[in-house]
Amino acid sequence: MTSAALPDSLCHLDGALLPLRDAKVSVLDRGFIFGDGIYEVVPVYDGRLFGFASHMARLARSLDEIGIPNPHSEAAWRGIAEQLLAACPPAPLQALYLQVTRGVAMREHTIPDGLTPTVFAMLNPMKPVSEQVRGSGVACVTAEDFRWKKAHIKSTSLLGAVLARQISAQVGATETVMFRDGLLSEASASNVWIVQDGRLSGVTPDELVLRGIRYGVIEQLCREAGIAFSLRTITREEVFAADEVLLSSASKEVLPVMLLDGRPVGNGRPGPIYTQLYALYQQAKARTDQESNA
Repeated sequence: MTSAALPDSLCHLDGALLPLRDAKVSVLDRGFIFGDGIYEVVPVYDGRLFGFASHMARLARSLDEIGIPNPHSEAAWRGIAEQLLAACPPAPLQALYLQVTRGVAMREHTIPDGLTPTVFAMLNPMKPVSEQVRGSGVACVTAEDFRWKKAHIKSTSLLGAVLARQISAQVGATETVMFRDGLLSEASASNVWIVQDGRLSGVTPDELVLRGIRYGVIEQLCREAGIAFSLRTITREEVFAADEVLLSSASKEVLPVMLLDGRPVGNGRPGPIYTQLYALYQQAKARTDQESNA
């Protein structure tokens, strides 16, 4: 795709609103050269930002981890989001993409002092998961987690995730569920949950796992529904023996896995824990105070 083929929707780049097709950064931006930056994706439902404070907290943590000063306060980030929402056509489901790179410098691995971060933001339409897919569940495949050991940073260095996702894309599957030394980590662009005997379990987030915003959302929904919830070490054997396997992410919300490496999960149909969580998730989205769900 050439820049001329890009949409003419507006984006935010270093304080200016301009058409996406006209946005340019230096070829010496460290985000371009090294993937030296972080990003966030905030779901937007009918113009309402979902879990914005939680996304801003994670953005701040990622910036701090790699030593980039946060260029904006939470209020200023919200102002950028609201400016884009006002300037772009409304849509029922969108993704607010925010990216901060270290800035422009001559190419060398050592981090120079005094750089000005590059700040970029845009709104993208998000395609919701169809009811047909939700009713039948999705197929996933497994792979060894070959990515770096700083997965808790939401870095723009996403080649590992790209290659992991391609493993499932090549066989027509929805996601690649990854393991390190026989232990569940996460999927290429989703967190993974299992259900056994009515209890929902996820992997304890550490440096090997990104703490998705859905961690907090799902824990709260479990409290509302009286579903037992735990974060712990999960083995490969437990995943394949689970009654239910679920994916969670901004775009998937919560989604049932029905086939894993060609083997049925549970009874091969979306289970009761998924059904409860998905219904509660829709209620959470509809609440006036979206931040209470983050």
